[in-house]
Amino acid sequence: MRNVPVDAVDRIDRAVLAIGTDYPPRHLLAAHRHRRAQVLYAAGGVMRVDTTHGTWTVPTHRAVLIPPGVDHEVLMEGVSTRSLYLEPTAAPWFPSRCRVVDVSPLLRELIFAAVDLPPEYNLRGRDGSLIDLLLYELATLTPLPFELTLPVRADLRALCEEFGSAPTIRSTPQEWARRLRVSSRTFNRLFRAETGSTFQRWRQRACVVHAIHALALGDSVTAVAADLGYDTPAAFSVMFQRETGTPPSAFHPTRTA
Repeated sequence: MRNVPVDAVDRIDRAVLAIGTDYPPRHLLAAHRHRRAQVLYAAGGVMRVDTTHGTWTVPTHRAVLIPPGVDHEVLMEGVSTRSLYLEPTAAPWFPSRCRVVDVSPLLRELIFAAVDLPPEYNLRGRDGSLIDLLLYELATLTPLPFELTLPVRADLRALCEEFGSAPTIRSTPQEWARRLRVSSRTFNRLFRAETGSTFQRWRQRACVVHAIHALALGDSVTAVAADLGYDTPAAFSVMFQRETGTPPSAFHPTRTA
């Protein structure tokens, strides 16, 4: 199925519905939720998924798992998507919060093949076997560290969102404490309670997520390193590969496979 609203087919008696959708540049899907679990795959471009708990960056050929009933909005940048909508009973392993995952070449081909199936595909024979294999492969997905947790407290969340749009490794907890008008000790305790992370660790993750987004849109490693405050591209590359297990050049559109 292609360019079909999931609500129009949601009640079809099939464990998996596969829908391909093309979006214009900078298209924003406003906050919404699905009855089914969703595997949202970026066949091209880059996506950002936002919920009350955080933000997830999804570059080309990766996917984000969105649990059923979770409100989320999605910013699409030159994106063509393939979505799998799963009956919750068909994926008991599904996480309770969003998660970005790697997609193997086999799973990628299965997703594309599933989109070409009729809505009420034959449960027996090739169609049913394809879906069975697809569900098996989905249960073995590898999570990726492309999530940035956001706090609930409004003033701290506003600072985190501001920082996430233009992060720098040179930002300090003392600066943030001053802006919140609390002591450094109080700030560090508050930040960990709200995000589950130290400020330094969260700052680095924010830099990585921002870099993935910029690299996927075509920015050079040198430019991204400079924007984040690194003295050299090499220093940035070492940090990036340590955090993601992949060199930053792998996220350039021309290098992604």
